[in-house]
Amino acid sequence: MTTRKARMTDIPPILDLINGYARAGLMLPRNEFELSEGIRDFTVVLAQERLLGCAALHFYGPALAEVRSLAVTPEAHGAGAGRTLMNALESEAREFELDALFAFTYVPLFFSKMGYREVERGELPLKAWKDCLRCPKFQACDEIAVLKLLKSGAQILGSRAAEDPLIQIPTFRPV
Repeated sequence: MTTRKARMTDIPPILDLINGYARAGLMLPRNEFELSEGIRDFTVVLAQERLLGCAALHFYGPALAEVRSLAVTPEAHGAGAGRTLMNALESEAREFELDALFAFTYVPLFFSKMGYREVERGELPLKAWKDCLRCPKFQACDEIAVLKLLKSGAQILGSRAAEDPLIQIPTFRPV
């Protein structure tokens, strides 16, 4: 298996993969415009030029990024494609000297094996919730927030929220 940054020609198979999971209610759907706009965020994993999976590293400032749209083909489950993608994204995050990575997931065990820990959603910066606003599960989200600190002593959570107006604890009330 090899990884590389996604190319525009990868958009159709990435869309098929992501939207297949979206139809099952496991991911947010994406469209061609969104994917084209964010293609530089994506890394793909391949086996003999066949796309086995994708994941995106979406930046939220100089210290924090989200792992998004992590998906592997069903036949690649358990073969290391997800781990390979996560290692590539973490390496990229370290190159950019980020303090931490987070994700919203239905498979916290996988992320736990990659060194992430479960956190309360409110511990993440409010700006990290922007995609949540368009999610059909917004009022009853069942995804689990996970976080991995890349630097010891990183202050993504807690006290920094009080100091930075862009980092706020979200309060959502059912409609």
